[in-house]
Amino acid sequence: MYNKIIIASALDQGFAQRAIQTAKILLTDNGKIIALHVVEPVNNVVQSFVSEEAKSQGHKTIQEMMSDRFGDDQHIESVILSGHPGSIIPAHAKMVGADCIIVGSHKPGLEDFFLGSTSSRIVRHASCSVHVLR
Repeated sequence: MYNKIIIASALDQGFAQRAIQTAKILLTDNGKIIALHVVEPVNNVVQSFVSEEAKSQGHKTIQEMMSDRFGDDQHIESVILSGHPGSIIPAHAKMVGADCIIVGSHKPGLEDFFLGSTSSRIVRHASCSVHVLR
């Protein structure tokens, strides 16, 4: 059983409900669940064409999506960070003292064969247990 679990939330994947159910099974009675979404940086060339208003609207949309997925459950805290998920998620887990990360895995494509998927990066870099959902 774990005291603090991070659900690594990719809003474009369908793992949220399974991740919540898994976290609740693995969580101690007084434990805490953190739903974490990481916004990846936009390419510098593209970023020069994106207005501050569009960036703000994008962040607002992500907050609404997180609220739709996790907001009904008072035991889940939603956090949005910026950076590369494969390194930000394990670093945040270490910073908050999480003892488990739950992450979904998708079927890898050719680019994953060469670069490694986010879930495999999290497994390699996490200093705590990682539960991968398939």
